[in-house]
Amino acid sequence: MLKSSCRLLRASTCRTPRPSTSSRYLTRRSLVAGVTETRTTPQKHNDDTLRDAFDSHNFWRDFRDTHRSANPQSKGLFENHYLTKPEGFIEFSKTTAEQCQRLVARVVEASTVEERCIIPMILDRLSDSLCRVLDMADFVSATHPDIKFQEAATEAYSMLYEFMNVLNTTPALKTRLGDALNDPSVNAKWTEEEKMVARILLKDFSNSAIDASDEKRQAFVELSTRVNQLGSKFIRDMRPETSTISLSNRQLKGVDPLVLQHASKRHLTGISIPTTGSVAFTALRSMKDESARKDLYLAMKTSPKSQLQTLSDFLQTRARVANLAGYSSYAEMHLTDKLAKTPTAVNSFLDALSRDNKRHVRQEMDEMLAMKKAELGSLDTSIQIEAWDTEYYQARLADKYRSRSRRPDFMSAYFSLGTVMQGLSRLFTNLYGVRFIPTPTAPGEAWTPDVRRLDVIDETEGRIAVLYCDLFARPGKSSNPAHFTLRCSRLIDPSEIQEAATLHPTLDPLQAVNDGMAISHNPRTNTTYQLPTLALICDVQPPSPSQPTLLTFRDVRTLFHEMGHAIHSILGRAAHQVVSGTRCATDIAELPSVLMEHFAADPA
Repeated sequence: MLKSSCRLLRASTCRTPRPSTSSRYLTRRSLVAGVTETRTTPQKHNDDTLRDAFDSHNFWRDFRDTHRSANPQSKGLFENHYLTKPEGFIEFSKTTAEQCQRLVARVVEASTVEERCIIPMILDRLSDSLCRVLDMADFVSATHPDIKFQEAATEAYSMLYEFMNVLNTTPALKTRLGDALNDPSVNAKWTEEEKMVARILLKDFSNSAIDASDEKRQAFVELSTRVNQLGSKFIRDMRPETSTISLSNRQLKGVDPLVLQHASKRHLTGISIPTTGSVAFTALRSMKDESARKDLYLAMKTSPKSQLQTLSDFLQTRARVANLAGYSSYAEMHLTDKLAKTPTAVNSFLDALSRDNKRHVRQEMDEMLAMKKAELGSLDTSIQIEAWDTEYYQARLADKYRSRSRRPDFMSAYFSLGTVMQGLSRLFTNLYGVRFIPTPTAPGEAWTPDVRRLDVIDETEGRIAVLYCDLFARPGKSSNPAHFTLRCSRLIDPSEIQEAATLHPTLDPLQAVNDGMAISHNPRTNTTYQLPTLALICDVQPPSPSQPTLLTFRDVRTLFHEMGHAIHSILGRAAHQVVSGTRCATDIAELPSVLMEHFAADPA
């Protein structure tokens, strides 16, 4: 799952990145085009620490504590100097709003050719400033275990999101950008990337009811804010009506006892297991008792009525937003910049896919039905494959066609989490010349002690990204795997560093310009990039004192998929964050992840 919440000038709706002079990483080796660039054999590095950091909690704790400085003072979440405490989110939000007002004034007051030439850069910086807060606040409100941080992040998000929608409906910004784009004396001095940024932002203004009446623009702002609130509430409350289900030992026959011991509680009448996460899905795939499968399936899929009402309100409000923007439906509005373009094209594709797969699905369903009848010892024609049967019989069917030497439990012995992360690092070294280096987190930098920080190191340029890995299950954590962009890559203009020195005289300007977070500065060329800062979320069981976390092949593919998003964000460097990394059409953003799944499954 690709996650990015920021909607300033649609920056996070993900645009297609194009190679440019500032995006050399995209052109190092093209997997899609099959480019066979000759590269020297990558230098070998000892990556045992990487494996051990994920396979042993004790190793990671000792590694982190040994390398920490003696100063116990918090450096702030993600090393952001505003976020040393929950209240920092509010200060961060207010400071950002003030900065954005100054940037808006520069655009609106631009009159000379020189001032108008930098409008795309200023608007991209405006977008980045808001996304710095919104993306981070969205992640923290959904992931941080501390309720105070969650509440502060939610408040900061709400404050800035409404402010962003006001900017999206400000006619003067669209007018200034449109005039500059259509003026040859201005756009002739733009790079192709700057022209693309200008066209993207101009179109996004048009999708915000900016040409409507004042009354409709105000309604658009209010409804867009409401959509965001409802969407956040839906995701925040996305859980079954009941958190656990009690099943007897007899009903749990077929489930690996080692799976149950991690996240279940024994009681007099049986065992309580969670209705979310890997334990629930494993039980659904392995329980022989159909009635138990049914009970578990319904418990997993039954949502609270309040959640259904939230969904209904969300869909209706979203439709009203699309209508105000001049579209007949939200689907029509959302698809304008996607490959499919229209809802009709999407439906045609789905219909064609259904027709093409129907024969194969029917064959598989018949095989599963035959297995069920054989298991029940009955030829009764009323027997059907029910919704709670599919996971179980698909697993049985997979076993049927898999040799004993490749049974999932046998394969898992080779797939400790640390070994898989080590393999991913080696793969990226061979493909792109980048590798993962475990880095101790500073006090206050991570939201839970289980988080591992990886610095992404390039063979020639040094550190190019920071990746936080929150991969282990814990109470209250979402079971949905996801990749979050906390901060995008962007070229920082020297004037921003000078401004930071003035606004924060007690701080190092190179640190202040990016709120204390990771940057890359090249003194030789005097170029400074804010580095991609990312978070990877999974829900695997933590290692025990005697055994590392062992992944099923399904877990391996999921991890490879999410890492596909991460490597896209890492390598997709651009001068403007609007077109960097996964800020591209959502369907295009899934391509690297699908390719990574093939790397996981291809025996070659």
